[in-house]
Amino acid sequence: MVNQILDIIKYDVYRNSNVGVYINANDDFVFVPNGFAKTKAKKLSAYMKNKYIFASIANTRLVGILMVVNNYGMLLPKTCLEDEINYFKKNTSLNVQVLDSKYTALGNIISANDNGGVVSPLIPKQEVKYIQDAMGVEMVQMKIADYHQVGAIIATNSYGGVIHPDASEKDIETVSEILKVNIEHATINNGVKFISSGMLINNKSIIVGQLTNGAEIITLNRSFVR
Repeated sequence: MVNQILDIIKYDVYRNSNVGVYINANDDFVFVPNGFAKTKAKKLSAYMKNKYIFASIANTRLVGILMVVNNYGMLLPKTCLEDEINYFKKNTSLNVQVLDSKYTALGNIISANDNGGVVSPLIPKQEVKYIQDAMGVEMVQMKIADYHQVGAIIATNSYGGVIHPDASEKDIETVSEILKVNIEHATINNGVKFISSGMLINNKSIIVGQLTNGAEIITLNRSFVR
Protein backbone atom coordinates (compact mmCIF):
# COMPACT_ATOMS: atom_id res chain seq x y z
CA MET A 1 0.00 0.00 0.00
CA VAL A 2 1.36 3.43 -0.97
CA ASN A 3 1.45 6.02 1.81
CA GLN A 4 -0.74 9.05 1.12
CA ILE A 5 0.35 12.53 2.20
CA LEU A 6 -2.53 14.67 3.41
CA ASP A 7 -3.34 17.96 1.72
CA ILE A 8 -2.00 20.94 3.68
CA ILE A 9 -3.72 24.25 2.93
CA LYS A 10 -2.87 27.71 4.27
CA TYR A 11 -5.86 29.64 5.57
CA ASP A 12 -6.78 32.57 7.79
CA VAL A 13 -9.77 33.40 9.99
CA TYR A 14 -10.80 36.96 10.77
CA ARG A 15 -7.53 38.07 9.14
CA ASN A 16 -5.34 36.14 11.54
CA SER A 17 -3.62 32.77 11.46
CA ASN A 18 -5.13 31.30 14.64
CA VAL A 19 -7.43 28.96 12.73
CA GLY A 20 -7.60 26.46 15.60
CA VAL A 21 -8.93 29.03 18.04
CA TYR A 22 -12.13 29.70 16.09
CA ILE A 23 -12.80 26.48 14.16
CA ASN A 24 -12.87 22.76 14.93
CA ALA A 25 -13.36 19.67 12.80
CA ASN A 26 -13.67 15.93 12.56
CA ASP A 27 -14.08 13.75 9.46
CA ASP A 28 -17.78 14.56 9.04
CA PHE A 29 -18.04 18.23 10.03
CA VAL A 30 -16.16 21.48 10.21
CA PHE A 31 -17.63 23.68 12.94
CA VAL A 32 -17.41 27.37 12.04
CA PRO A 33 -18.56 30.35 14.13
CA ASN A 34 -21.98 31.90 13.59
CA GLY A 35 -21.64 34.89 11.29
CA PHE A 36 -18.72 33.38 9.39
CA ALA A 37 -19.00 34.08 5.66
CA LYS A 38 -20.91 31.26 3.95
CA THR A 39 -18.59 31.36 0.94
CA LYS A 40 -15.59 30.82 3.21
CA ALA A 41 -17.41 28.04 5.09
CA LYS A 42 -18.11 26.25 1.79
CA LYS A 43 -14.49 26.57 0.73
CA LEU A 44 -13.30 25.32 4.11
CA SER A 45 -15.58 22.27 4.00
CA ALA A 46 -14.29 21.51 0.50
CA TYR A 47 -10.73 21.64 1.82
CA MET A 48 -11.60 19.41 4.79
CA LYS A 49 -13.77 17.06 2.67
CA ASN A 50 -16.72 17.27 5.06
CA LYS A 51 -19.82 19.38 5.79
CA TYR A 52 -19.83 22.79 7.46
CA ILE A 53 -21.97 23.61 10.48
CA PHE A 54 -22.40 27.12 11.85
CA ALA A 55 -22.21 27.11 15.64
CA SER A 56 -21.46 29.03 18.80
CA ILE A 57 -20.31 27.95 22.24
CA ALA A 58 -21.21 30.04 25.29
CA ASN A 59 -22.45 32.59 22.77
CA THR A 60 -18.89 33.15 21.49
CA ARG A 61 -16.98 32.50 18.26
CA LEU A 62 -14.29 30.46 20.05
CA VAL A 63 -15.48 27.12 18.71
CA GLY A 64 -11.96 25.78 18.35
CA ILE A 65 -10.66 26.07 21.90
CA LEU A 66 -13.93 25.58 23.81
CA MET A 67 -14.75 22.20 22.21
CA VAL A 68 -13.07 18.81 22.05
CA VAL A 69 -14.23 16.57 19.21
CA ASN A 70 -13.22 13.34 17.50
CA ASN A 71 -15.24 10.98 15.30
CA TYR A 72 -17.06 9.47 18.30
CA GLY A 73 -17.88 12.30 20.66
CA MET A 74 -17.97 15.98 21.47
CA LEU A 75 -17.19 17.54 24.83
CA LEU A 76 -18.52 21.01 25.64
CA PRO A 77 -17.90 23.35 28.61
CA LYS A 78 -20.51 23.98 31.27
CA THR A 79 -20.87 27.55 29.98
CA CYS A 80 -22.38 26.18 26.75
CA LEU A 81 -26.02 27.26 26.43
CA GLU A 82 -28.80 24.68 26.42
CA ASP A 83 -29.87 25.68 22.91
CA GLU A 84 -26.30 25.23 21.68
CA ILE A 85 -26.02 21.77 23.24
CA ASN A 86 -29.31 20.69 21.68
CA TYR A 87 -28.19 22.11 18.33
CA PHE A 88 -25.06 19.93 18.31
CA LYS A 89 -27.09 16.89 19.33
CA LYS A 90 -29.65 17.50 16.58
CA ASN A 91 -27.19 18.26 13.79
CA THR A 92 -24.53 15.61 14.43
CA SER A 93 -24.57 11.91 15.25
CA LEU A 94 -21.90 12.42 17.90
CA ASN A 95 -22.10 11.59 21.59
CA VAL A 96 -22.46 15.20 22.81
CA GLN A 97 -21.64 15.70 26.49
CA VAL A 98 -20.96 18.64 28.82
CA LEU A 99 -18.03 18.62 31.25
CA ASP A 100 -18.93 20.19 34.60
CA SER A 101 -15.56 21.83 35.22
CA LYS A 102 -14.37 25.30 36.12
CA TYR A 103 -12.04 25.03 33.12
CA THR A 104 -13.95 26.01 30.00
CA ALA A 105 -11.28 26.15 27.26
CA LEU A 106 -11.48 22.37 26.94
CA GLY A 107 -9.54 22.30 23.69
CA ASN A 108 -6.53 23.70 25.55
CA ILE A 109 -6.49 21.00 28.23
CA ILE A 110 -7.68 17.88 26.38
CA SER A 111 -6.33 16.33 23.18
CA ALA A 112 -7.93 13.29 21.54
CA ASN A 113 -7.93 11.38 18.30
CA ASP A 114 -9.89 8.21 17.53
CA ASN A 115 -7.33 6.02 19.31
CA GLY A 116 -6.82 7.71 22.67
CA GLY A 117 -6.40 11.01 24.43
CA VAL A 118 -4.39 13.12 26.84
CA VAL A 119 -5.98 15.08 29.69
CA SER A 120 -4.38 17.84 31.76
CA PRO A 121 -3.74 17.08 35.44
CA LEU A 122 -5.77 20.22 36.12
CA ILE A 123 -8.89 18.09 35.57
CA PRO A 124 -9.88 16.14 38.73
CA LYS A 125 -9.12 12.42 38.36
CA GLN A 126 -12.74 11.46 38.98
CA GLU A 127 -13.76 13.33 35.80
CA VAL A 128 -11.42 11.38 33.51
CA LYS A 129 -13.82 8.41 33.25
CA TYR A 130 -16.59 10.80 32.14
CA ILE A 131 -14.29 12.26 29.47
CA GLN A 132 -13.39 8.75 28.29
CA ASP A 133 -17.06 7.81 27.96
CA ALA A 134 -17.84 11.02 26.07
CA MET A 135 -14.95 10.69 23.59
CA GLY A 136 -15.10 6.91 23.24
CA VAL A 137 -11.36 6.41 23.85
CA GLU A 138 -9.00 5.82 26.77
CA MET A 139 -7.65 9.04 28.31
CA VAL A 140 -4.39 9.45 30.24
CA GLN A 141 -3.51 12.40 32.49
CA MET A 142 -0.08 13.97 32.10
CA LYS A 143 1.82 17.20 31.71
CA ILE A 144 3.97 17.81 28.64
CA ALA A 145 7.18 19.86 28.78
CA ASP A 146 5.89 20.90 32.22
CA TYR A 147 2.77 22.46 30.64
CA HIS A 148 -0.74 21.66 31.84
CA GLN A 149 -2.24 22.87 28.53
CA VAL A 150 -1.81 19.55 26.73
CA GLY A 151 -4.55 20.28 24.20
CA ALA A 152 -2.79 23.45 23.11
CA ILE A 153 0.53 21.71 22.46
CA ILE A 154 -0.61 18.56 20.65
CA ALA A 155 -2.29 18.31 17.24
CA THR A 156 -3.28 14.83 16.11
CA ASN A 157 -5.45 12.70 13.88
CA SER A 158 -5.59 8.91 13.53
CA TYR A 159 -2.42 8.79 11.42
CA GLY A 160 0.06 11.13 13.08
CA GLY A 161 0.67 13.93 15.48
CA VAL A 162 2.89 16.89 16.33
CA ILE A 163 3.89 18.26 19.71
CA HIS A 164 5.49 21.28 21.39
CA PRO A 165 9.23 21.44 20.54
CA ASP A 166 10.19 21.37 24.23
CA ALA A 167 8.50 18.00 24.81
CA SER A 168 11.00 15.43 26.03
CA GLU A 169 11.67 12.12 24.31
CA LYS A 170 9.84 10.47 27.21
CA ASP A 171 6.84 12.75 26.62
CA ILE A 172 6.85 11.84 22.93
CA GLU A 173 7.13 8.13 23.67
CA THR A 174 4.24 8.26 26.13
CA VAL A 175 1.94 10.39 23.94
CA SER A 176 2.71 8.23 20.90
CA GLU A 177 1.74 5.13 22.87
CA ILE A 178 -1.51 6.73 24.09
CA LEU A 179 -2.60 8.12 20.72
CA LYS A 180 -1.17 5.15 18.77
CA VAL A 181 0.50 7.39 16.18
CA ASN A 182 3.98 8.67 15.42
CA ILE A 183 4.61 12.01 17.18
CA GLU A 184 7.15 14.64 16.12
CA HIS A 185 8.27 18.02 17.39
CA ALA A 186 6.81 20.94 15.42
CA THR A 187 5.91 24.60 15.43
CA ILE A 188 3.25 26.47 13.46
CA ASN A 189 2.79 29.98 12.08
CA ASN A 190 6.52 30.71 11.86
CA GLY A 191 7.61 29.52 15.28
CA VAL A 192 4.49 29.32 17.46
CA LYS A 193 4.92 26.42 19.90
CA PHE A 194 1.26 26.14 20.90
CA ILE A 195 0.55 24.31 17.70
CA SER A 196 -3.16 23.54 17.93
CA SER A 197 -3.92 27.29 17.85
CA GLY A 198 -2.75 27.41 14.25
CA MET A 199 -4.01 24.07 12.93
CA LEU A 200 -7.26 22.46 11.88
CA ILE A 201 -7.00 18.74 11.26
CA ASN A 202 -9.00 15.61 10.47
CA ASN A 203 -8.08 12.33 8.77
CA LYS A 204 -8.46 13.83 5.30
CA SER A 205 -6.78 17.25 5.32
CA ILE A 206 -4.80 19.77 7.35
CA ILE A 207 -5.43 23.51 7.48
CA VAL A 208 -2.66 25.75 8.82
CA GLY A 209 -2.36 29.46 9.47
CA GLN A 210 -1.10 31.69 6.68
CA LEU A 211 2.13 32.45 8.57
CA THR A 212 3.20 28.79 8.54
CA ASN A 213 6.55 28.52 6.78
CA GLY A 214 7.98 25.97 4.38
CA ALA A 215 10.06 24.11 6.97
CA GLU A 216 7.01 23.72 9.19
CA ILE A 217 4.96 22.34 6.30
CA ILE A 218 7.73 19.82 5.51
CA THR A 219 7.53 18.61 9.12
CA LEU A 220 3.75 18.25 8.88
CA ASN A 221 4.05 16.35 5.58
CA ARG A 222 6.40 13.92 7.29
CA SER A 223 4.25 13.61 10.43
CA PHE A 224 0.84 13.00 8.89
CA VAL A 225 0.95 10.17 6.38
CA ARG A 226 -2.17 8.10 5.78
